[in-house]
Amino acid sequence: MDSPVLVPYRSFIQVDRGSSTPVYLQVAHQLINAIQRGYLMDGHKLPGSRLLAKLLGLHRNTIVASYAELDAQGWVETRPSQGVFVRNGKREKPMKLSNGGGRVLTSYPRQTGFHFKRWNVLDNPFDQSPAKFSLDDGLPDHRLSHVGYLSRLLHTNMRRKGNQAKLGYHNTMGSEYYKENLANFLNLTRGLHISRKNILATRSLELSIYLVAETLISPGDRVVVGELSYFATNMILQKAGANILTVPIDDEGLDVVAIRQLCEHQPFRMLYITPHHHYPTTVTLSAQRRVELLELSAKYGFVILEDDYDYDFHYDGSPLLPMASADTGGMVVYVGTFGKSMAPGFRSGFIVAPDQLIAEMDKLLGIMDRHGDALTESALGEMISDGEIHRYLKKAIKEYRSRRDHLAQLLRDRLKGYLSFTAPAGGLAIWTTWPQGYNLMQFRTACARHDLYLPRYLLYQSDKYSGIRFGFGSFTPEELNETVGIMEDVLLNAIPPGR
Repeated sequence: MDSPVLVPYRSFIQVDRGSSTPVYLQVAHQLINAIQRGYLMDGHKLPGSRLLAKLLGLHRNTIVASYAELDAQGWVETRPSQGVFVRNGKREKPMKLSNGGGRVLTSYPRQTGFHFKRWNVLDNPFDQSPAKFSLDDGLPDHRLSHVGYLSRLLHTNMRRKGNQAKLGYHNTMGSEYYKENLANFLNLTRGLHISRKNILATRSLELSIYLVAETLISPGDRVVVGELSYFATNMILQKAGANILTVPIDDEGLDVVAIRQLCEHQPFRMLYITPHHHYPTTVTLSAQRRVELLELSAKYGFVILEDDYDYDFHYDGSPLLPMASADTGGMVVYVGTFGKSMAPGFRSGFIVAPDQLIAEMDKLLGIMDRHGDALTESALGEMISDGEIHRYLKKAIKEYRSRRDHLAQLLRDRLKGYLSFTAPAGGLAIWTTWPQGYNLMQFRTACARHDLYLPRYLLYQSDKYSGIRFGFGSFTPEELNETVGIMEDVLLNAIPPGR
């Protein structure tokens, strides 16, 4: 048995007086770590409280309290007239502590002791910048969110005794209430013909796409996307093992001729599409191509995953109805976000599909997110039921239309000759096309020096494409003025394109 004096206690008991954890608990926790890791063996006699207090530079009462905590948890045994002894410790010592010091027991392991999968395809594309302005791909302005109204709904729902049952693990009443109202909303605004059995509510659009991919895609399945497509969906599909094929994009959306050729020569499992406003170019899939794609899907048997991420935002006339509204063969899986115009914490993703597929995806969701978000869903359900969502969207769309028009005018007035664009009929972003000779990464670096950050995922540059997706929804007109002004200054002081 090691002598208490010979054990280098100061090497693994180090007190942080700035910590919110009481000192006696810090000592007790580090002694427990030493026992668990085999540095203090079963039967080892700990120093007396006076001796350990002297070794650590602490008050004796602190050590007495630490030993009492160890005894209460069963890690030591106090024997009258003999001392305090370790129990429930290891009997074979794995390694020897040295007197060289070091934070052996006071730091967490820097790496695992085992191998694990590395999801290279899921590397986070998002990063942050301290710049005053940061572009995005088309986010709403949280400052316009209906936070006060929803907060009152949440407060009311929390106080209602009848709603307390909705907070349990096994009760889906809140979710069913929300899905009933969401079905009514989608039927009214998007021409669907669904009931709550056709809806699966999730916490986000990306989670919805993940559930669809995990349920419908097997490793090696071919999935078709646009040559430019939503990066997060591509990551999810690759994670599911999909072999991704791309087709060109033009002013009417995805090239249907190219899709038909793939059907004939490289049959595929799924087509991912954002027909309302293609991501990232914002073009709308024409009505003729929608009909052709539905016919091809029925003929060749591929699934259409229709992502309607910003259907609520339309400014110039009525939008084309989703492809899901014309699907009679059960070939379209429709995903979207309800409440995207509101703060992120009040949004909900959803999946619309035949009820037998919804039931299967619900199994997967059940083990991933068992309790869901009953309170938020109840509040959103009430927002639909009392018609507040329609009143709110009317005001929000008016503001976002104004911001779209303002940015479009700024681009015409101040960046003419450097880029071209077509103002979209809806959505929260403008797709800007740049000369092939202009280096967008250098432009990004120059803007960063002027307090304007352009995330990498907004820039698209290849032999065929050169564009930047410019989200305007999260900027006030004054902020758009400053943002475009920075771009203008950078361009005026940079080498002209093509030289």
